[in-house]
Amino acid sequence: MDHILTIAYQHPMFTPGDLQEIIQAHSKVEIDKGTLLLERGQVSNDYYVLESGLVRSYLFDYEQREITTGFSGIGDVVIEVASIFQRVPTEDNIQCLTDCVLWKIEFDRFQELFHRIPAFREWGRNWMAYELYRSKIRATEMITLPASRRYQQLLERHPQVLQSAPLKHIASFLGVTDTSLSRIRKDFAHQ
Repeated sequence: MDHILTIAYQHPMFTPGDLQEIIQAHSKVEIDKGTLLLERGQVSNDYYVLESGLVRSYLFDYEQREITTGFSGIGDVVIEVASIFQRVPTEDNIQCLTDCVLWKIEFDRFQELFHRIPAFREWGRNWMAYELYRSKIRATEMITLPASRRYQQLLERHPQVLQSAPLKHIASFLGVTDTSLSRIRKDFAHQ
């Protein structure tokens, strides 16, 4: 039942009791493909750990086109950090691209545990630092790497995305047109 949560909440300071309390604060939810977990204008009141499926985050640009900003796979924390912690309406949308099984924790319960369990605070700091690092790497790669190399890295690091996400979402995530993505995929197929 809690295997994915045990993996998600790894930190050497956690005691077995800490982990058990954190795991028990989550509830299992099954969400259908296409469902929005969070929609632009809402304030996020919970976050999730993904047990199965694929989730994407996206924004609307100034011309109201959907731009995929991220994908979450098995074991990932699915969260909109600014909204949940700053208690402000989000610009992001978070959508299940497949049928998903997730473990949800509500903000108030998270806050109570976060303030009471020192190891949870340390885990949170480590998680946030890692996510900041990943964000910096992604921003740098979008500027410094050609689209074909970004595609190759996505293929190597997150094959589930290429197996489950529609091509239009992958293309917007990579910052290319659908046509360019088709050409890149064709080149990789002939290698």
